[in-house]
Amino acid sequence: MKYFIAADHAGIDIKKYVKELFESKGHEVEDLGPYSKDRVDYPDFAAKVCENVLKNENSFGILICGSGIGMSMAANKFDGIRAALCHNEYSAKMAREHNDANVICLGERVSGYGMIEAIVDSWLNASFEGGRHENRVEKINALGKMGSCRV
Repeated sequence: MKYFIAADHAGIDIKKYVKELFESKGHEVEDLGPYSKDRVDYPDFAAKVCENVLKNENSFGILICGSGIGMSMAANKFDGIRAALCHNEYSAKMAREHNDANVICLGERVSGYGMIEAIVDSWLNASFEGGRHENRVEKINALGKMGSCRV
């Protein structure tokens, strides 16, 4: 499986660790930056990952910032992206099984190395269940096509 990974300056320390975790489990991971702790804007890196996920069929994304919140908000602006902020194993498992998430968002300042490893394991061991969840995921995808209309 192919993954694209990026962070901002607040997620740079754990990015290398996460990349190595995915690679150790047999996945290809392309690092889209940044490569230093210089201050950057997380929406720029969320865009890089999401654009690549959308262009490369059957690929996934990994986004890391201080809390994971900014990355998940930016990523979910992209039609076709279902980014899930995961702070524990359960949220990672449900994001894949019920929501068919194609981007995982992590917070370096809220999850330690042990928890990050548990989250990654849960994410990788789960897959979309389909069935009763398919209609809901289709509705999520349809929301992205609605643009700025209000209900």
